[in-house]
Amino acid sequence: MQKTVIEVSEFSKNYGATLAVDGLSFEIGRGEILGLVGPNGAGKTTTLKALAGILSPTRGRLAIEGFDVVTDPIAAKRRVALIPDEAKLFDTLTVWEHLEFTAATYCIREFAADAEQLMQLFELTERRHSLAQELSRGMRQKVAIACAYLYQPQVLLFDEPLTGLDPGAIRTLRESICDRAQNGAAVIISSHLLSLVEELCSHLLVLDRGRRLFFGSVQEARATFTHLENEPSLEQVFFSITGQQEKIAVNDDPDASESAERR
Repeated sequence: MQKTVIEVSEFSKNYGATLAVDGLSFEIGRGEILGLVGPNGAGKTTTLKALAGILSPTRGRLAIEGFDVVTDPIAAKRRVALIPDEAKLFDTLTVWEHLEFTAATYCIREFAADAEQLMQLFELTERRHSLAQELSRGMRQKVAIACAYLYQPQVLLFDEPLTGLDPGAIRTLRESICDRAQNGAAVIISSHLLSLVEELCSHLLVLDRGRRLFFGSVQEARATFTHLENEPSLEQVFFSITGQQEKIAVNDDPDASESAERR
């Protein structure tokens, strides 16, 4: 599964005088899971929204399975699902009506069996007739994920996907992401939880102030920093890439942690 699914070339995005993303390029193929990491304000969410066609690039090109997000937006968007950190649902639609609406939007006629299966997977069956405005944040997140999975997108974009989920739902989501990738989807996970990225991701993209600091496989990232130890953790690799070496010392030394807290 080597075919390129996500292609980003010299992508830049300005918000007025602020440069949020600066000349970003990378490619992701079928079955690959990319961990998108970086400090706050690094440009992660901007990149995901541009790939989903929500934001227009200031410069550069973004394509999904060869379809340009700007010049061929309908074809590109049919292949993409963005799951934000806070689900945007229709307050006056029920859980089942959200799935019906998604099926109608993507012209899926025979959707009921798949929708029922997704509701069972994410423990939504008992909330079938509940309005979105009656749901907890975690439940709303599960509805958004179920709707995204329903139309079998080739690209899944997750922005802090574990927000609000209980432990059972977290395990279900992790397993489902792996299943989707094994079936050929390209996945990007933006998260500050490096343990999640380390567990699931085959590739790593590190951004800082809109610039790419590293892109490659997780194995390549570790091999680049073998001076840290025989098998450096992704946390150590991340701090080394972003030039935050002092945080490694603080995390590894309890006395240093206490000193940092006092400061």
